[in-house]
Amino acid sequence: MIVVMTRWLDPDEQRTWRAFLTASRALMETLDRELQRDAGMPHAYYEILVRLSEAPDRRLRMSELADASGSSRSRLSHAVARLEEAGWVRRDNCPTDRRGQIAVLTDHGFEVLAAAAHGHVEGVRTHLFDPLTPAQVDQLRRISEALIDHLQPDRTA
Repeated sequence: MIVVMTRWLDPDEQRTWRAFLTASRALMETLDRELQRDAGMPHAYYEILVRLSEAPDRRLRMSELADASGSSRSRLSHAVARLEEAGWVRRDNCPTDRRGQIAVLTDHGFEVLAAAAHGHVEGVRTHLFDPLTPAQVDQLRRISEALIDHLQPDRTA
Protein backbone atom coordinates (compact mmCIF):
# COMPACT_ATOMS: atom_id res chain seq x y z
CA MET A 1 0.00 0.00 0.00
CA ILE A 2 1.33 3.42 -0.97
CA VAL A 3 0.78 6.22 1.49
CA VAL A 4 0.71 9.69 0.01
CA MET A 5 1.37 12.62 2.27
CA THR A 6 -0.74 15.65 1.46
CA ARG A 7 1.18 18.90 1.54
CA TRP A 8 -1.55 21.03 3.12
CA LEU A 9 -1.48 24.77 2.57
CA ASP A 10 -0.23 26.77 5.50
CA PRO A 11 -2.37 29.76 6.58
CA ASP A 12 -0.44 32.24 4.43
CA GLU A 13 -0.65 29.99 1.36
CA GLN A 14 -4.36 29.44 1.99
CA ARG A 15 -4.94 33.18 2.20
CA THR A 16 -2.93 33.73 -1.00
CA TRP A 17 -4.79 30.96 -2.84
CA ARG A 18 -8.20 32.29 -1.88
CA ALA A 19 -7.25 35.88 -2.72
CA PHE A 20 -5.97 34.74 -6.13
CA LEU A 21 -9.17 32.78 -6.84
CA THR A 22 -11.43 35.61 -5.74
CA ALA A 23 -9.52 38.28 -7.66
CA SER A 24 -9.30 36.16 -10.84
CA ARG A 25 -13.01 35.34 -10.79
CA ALA A 26 -14.04 38.90 -9.97
CA LEU A 27 -11.88 40.35 -12.76
CA MET A 28 -13.14 37.92 -15.41
CA GLU A 29 -16.78 38.26 -14.30
CA THR A 30 -16.50 42.05 -14.41
CA LEU A 31 -14.88 42.09 -17.86
CA ASP A 32 -17.42 39.57 -19.14
CA ARG A 33 -20.34 41.58 -17.76
CA GLU A 34 -18.99 44.78 -19.33
CA LEU A 35 -18.48 43.12 -22.74
CA GLN A 36 -22.01 41.72 -22.59
CA ARG A 37 -23.44 45.12 -21.70
CA ASP A 38 -21.36 47.22 -24.09
CA ALA A 39 -20.73 44.92 -27.05
CA GLY A 40 -23.36 42.19 -26.75
CA MET A 41 -20.84 39.36 -26.50
CA PRO A 42 -19.28 37.24 -23.77
CA HIS A 43 -15.53 37.39 -23.16
CA ALA A 44 -15.11 33.94 -24.76
CA TYR A 45 -16.44 35.28 -28.08
CA TYR A 46 -14.24 38.37 -27.80
CA GLU A 47 -11.20 36.13 -27.29
CA ILE A 48 -12.06 34.13 -30.43
CA LEU A 49 -12.41 37.31 -32.48
CA VAL A 50 -9.10 38.66 -31.12
CA ARG A 51 -7.25 35.44 -31.97
CA LEU A 52 -8.64 35.50 -35.51
CA SER A 53 -7.82 39.19 -35.93
CA GLU A 54 -4.17 38.50 -35.04
CA ALA A 55 -3.82 35.52 -37.40
CA PRO A 56 -2.49 35.83 -40.96
CA ASP A 57 -5.39 36.75 -43.26
CA ARG A 58 -7.60 36.63 -40.14
CA ARG A 59 -7.88 32.83 -40.57
CA LEU A 60 -7.09 29.86 -38.31
CA ARG A 61 -7.79 26.16 -38.42
CA MET A 62 -10.49 25.36 -35.90
CA SER A 63 -8.11 23.10 -33.96
CA GLU A 64 -5.50 25.89 -33.74
CA LEU A 65 -8.16 28.39 -32.70
CA ALA A 66 -9.34 26.03 -29.94
CA ASP A 67 -5.79 25.71 -28.63
CA ALA A 68 -5.09 29.46 -28.91
CA SER A 69 -8.29 30.44 -27.12
CA GLY A 70 -7.99 27.76 -24.42
CA SER A 71 -11.27 26.16 -25.42
CA SER A 72 -12.31 22.58 -26.09
CA ARG A 73 -13.01 21.81 -29.74
CA SER A 74 -16.70 21.16 -29.08
CA ARG A 75 -17.12 24.38 -27.08
CA LEU A 76 -15.29 26.32 -29.80
CA SER A 77 -17.46 24.78 -32.52
CA HIS A 78 -20.59 25.89 -30.64
CA ALA A 79 -19.21 29.42 -30.15
CA VAL A 80 -18.17 29.72 -33.81
CA ALA A 81 -21.68 28.63 -34.84
CA ARG A 82 -23.07 31.57 -32.83
CA LEU A 83 -20.49 33.92 -34.33
CA GLU A 84 -21.45 32.67 -37.80
CA GLU A 85 -25.11 33.41 -37.08
CA ALA A 86 -24.10 36.98 -36.20
CA GLY A 87 -22.08 37.26 -39.41
CA TRP A 88 -18.83 37.86 -37.51
CA VAL A 89 -17.09 34.63 -38.54
CA ARG A 90 -17.43 32.17 -41.39
CA ARG A 91 -16.08 28.65 -41.79
CA ASP A 92 -14.19 27.55 -44.89
CA ASN A 93 -13.16 24.03 -45.75
CA CYS A 94 -9.47 23.35 -45.34
CA PRO A 95 -7.88 22.92 -48.78
CA THR A 96 -5.29 20.41 -47.51
CA ASP A 97 -7.52 18.33 -45.21
CA ARG A 98 -11.10 17.46 -46.16
CA ARG A 99 -12.04 16.99 -42.50
CA GLY A 100 -10.55 20.28 -41.35
CA GLN A 101 -12.24 23.64 -41.24
CA ILE A 102 -10.85 27.14 -41.08
CA ALA A 103 -12.50 29.93 -39.10
CA VAL A 104 -12.32 33.29 -40.85
CA LEU A 105 -13.02 36.66 -39.24
CA THR A 106 -15.36 38.57 -41.57
CA ASP A 107 -15.04 42.28 -42.24
CA HIS A 108 -18.20 42.80 -40.18
CA GLY A 109 -16.70 40.74 -37.34
CA PHE A 110 -13.54 42.85 -37.47
CA GLU A 111 -15.65 46.02 -37.23
CA VAL A 112 -17.54 44.60 -34.24
CA LEU A 113 -14.26 43.64 -32.58
CA ALA A 114 -12.75 47.09 -33.20
CA ALA A 115 -15.81 48.75 -31.67
CA ALA A 116 -15.72 46.45 -28.62
CA ALA A 117 -11.96 46.77 -28.10
CA HIS A 118 -12.02 50.36 -26.84
CA GLY A 119 -14.34 49.60 -23.94
CA HIS A 120 -12.70 46.27 -23.18
CA VAL A 121 -9.19 47.75 -23.03
CA GLU A 122 -10.48 50.52 -20.78
CA GLY A 123 -12.02 47.86 -18.52
CA VAL A 124 -8.73 45.94 -18.36
CA ARG A 125 -6.88 49.14 -17.54
CA THR A 126 -9.43 50.24 -14.92
CA HIS A 127 -9.87 46.89 -13.19
CA LEU A 128 -6.41 45.34 -13.49
CA PHE A 129 -3.70 47.94 -14.00
CA ASP A 130 -4.98 51.12 -12.35
CA PRO A 131 -5.17 49.61 -8.83
CA LEU A 132 -1.54 48.39 -9.06
CA THR A 133 1.77 50.20 -8.85
CA PRO A 134 4.24 49.77 -11.73
CA ALA A 135 6.27 47.41 -9.52
CA GLN A 136 3.16 45.30 -8.83
CA VAL A 137 2.38 45.15 -12.56
CA ASP A 138 5.90 43.84 -13.15
CA GLN A 139 5.48 41.29 -10.34
CA LEU A 140 2.11 40.19 -11.71
CA ARG A 141 3.62 39.64 -15.18
CA ARG A 142 6.56 37.67 -13.79
CA ILE A 143 4.32 35.55 -11.56
CA SER A 144 1.92 34.90 -14.44
CA GLU A 145 4.77 33.92 -16.76
CA ALA A 146 6.17 31.53 -14.12
CA LEU A 147 2.77 29.87 -13.78
CA ILE A 148 2.36 29.60 -17.56
CA ASP A 149 5.85 28.10 -17.90
CA HIS A 150 4.97 25.53 -15.23
CA LEU A 151 1.47 24.70 -16.48
CA GLN A 152 2.15 24.89 -20.24
CA PRO A 153 5.83 24.02 -20.68
CA ASP A 154 5.43 23.10 -24.37
CA ARG A 155 3.62 26.26 -25.43
CA THR A 156 5.03 28.58 -28.02
CA ALA A 157 5.51 32.20 -27.03
